[in-house]
Amino acid sequence: MAVMRKKGNKVAPTIQTSSLPDIIFMLLFFFMVTGQMRETTLIVKTQMPEATEISKLEKKSLVSFIYIGSPVNEKAYGNSPRIQLNSDFKSPSEILEYIAAERDKLSEVERTQMTVSLKIDKSVRMGIVTEVKTELRRANALKISYIAQKSLGYFN
Repeated sequence: MAVMRKKGNKVAPTIQTSSLPDIIFMLLFFFMVTGQMRETTLIVKTQMPEATEISKLEKKSLVSFIYIGSPVNEKAYGNSPRIQLNSDFKSPSEILEYIAAERDKLSEVERTQMTVSLKIDKSVRMGIVTEVKTELRRANALKISYIAQKSLGYFN
């Protein structure tokens, strides 16, 4: 009968780490390419209204955003609704300059396809929204979309 001996000093094999930097860089490039960097920091609160008929915008590069809501920092700015263009609070009269600057970023062909997307808090009164829409009409920005979240189609 064979005698089984226990080997006392058994060393675990080493793990090869030579390809680890390649894997890390591949993951880094993957997330850099697929991830989106937020261009503007939201300084207004927006709780989107619900809608049943929603469609996605085709080219995001042709969309300029206007945010309307109460400020996140209510101690410094109060709680009345404000208009945010890029990363600053602006008045409705400054929308004309904003639209002109956004159009200048686009090529000649794309300027007619530019869409202004309004992200408005659902508790905001229509007075400030009407002022924004009037200024957009003056700036000849007639393609407007409203951002909403999809509802289930029935009332809660």
